[in-house]
Parts: sequence; C-alpha cells; structure tokens
Amino acid sequence: VQLVESGGGSVQTGGSLTLTCVHTGRSLTSNCMGWFRQAPGKEREAVAGIYWRSAGSSIHYADSVQGRFTISHDTENTMYLQMNNLKPEDTAMYYCAAEPYGGSWDSHCQPYDRDNNYWGQGTQVTVS
Repeated sequence: VQLVESGGGSVQTGGSLTLTCVHTGRSLTSNCMGWFRQAPGKEREAVAGIYWRSAGSSIHYADSVQGRFTISHDTENTMYLQMNNLKPEDTAMYYCAAEPYGGSWDSHCQPYDRDNNYWGQGTQVTVS
C-alpha cells in the first residue's frame, strides 16, 4: 500500500488549502483513513479520520479543526482534507494515514498514531 499526499503550500491567515491523498498498490483491507500533522518541536497529532468504505458514515475531527476542516473520500482511492480559515497554528507537516487493519483505530475512525499505520511522505502547510 502506498499513500501519496499533495496540495500543501503557503497561505495567509484565513486562506484555504485542499490536501489530497491517493492510495495505490495493494488494496487497503482496513476501514479507516485520516490525517495527522506535526509542527516543529511538537508531537504528531491526529487531525481527522473517515470511514473510507462508506465515506461520510463515520467522521472524526480534532477539536482544534472542527468547523474549519472537512475530510472526505471519493468512490475510488482518493481522500481529501479541505482546510478553510487557516491559522498560523495550523502550520505543520501533514501526513495521510490508514489503519493497518480493521479495528486498529476506533469504531468512529478517530485516528491513532500506531507504529504500523500506513503513512504517506507528508506535505508541508505553512500559514503566515
């Protein structure tokens, strides 16, 4: 399984960006995918998660992004993170992730930072 992110960049406070994650290779057998971020000097944190097999049936957001970020997944193999009203504290490297097997995260697809998650390479978001 390969996860490839794109869409990062630099924006001003209040701006918007959309991150994209394409999963390719061997089919995912798990149910949940999500986004994490890591700012310099800070631990990696979960941002949002989604039950990708039935997009929208279960979604989780961190309190810090609730109402500003929207996670979605198309009917094929692409997950998105629409980020609106960006703030300087959103500056971080953003990582796409998938649980390694069904049930590794929780039933609401709240992302958990497991060593054996599938991970993308990351895409940088800078808000100034």
